[in-house]
Amino acid sequence: MAAKFEVYKDKKGEYRFTLKAGNGEPIATSEGYSTKQACLNGIDSVKKNAPIAEIVEK
Repeated sequence: MAAKFEVYKDKKGEYRFTLKAGNGEPIATSEGYSTKQACLNGIDSVKKNAPIAEIVEK
C-alpha cells in the first residue's frame, strides 16, 4: 500500500491534511486552512518541497 494524503474538515470547520504511510500510520499533519483549495495547495507544496528539504537539528 502506498502513502496517501487524507483531506478532512476539523471541528472548527478548517481543512487539514494528514500524510499517512503505506501502513496507515500518520507521518505529518497540516495546519488548518480556510478553504479546501488552500489545503490542496499545501499538499502540492509538500510534494514539491519535501524531496529537496534539508534536515536541520535544533
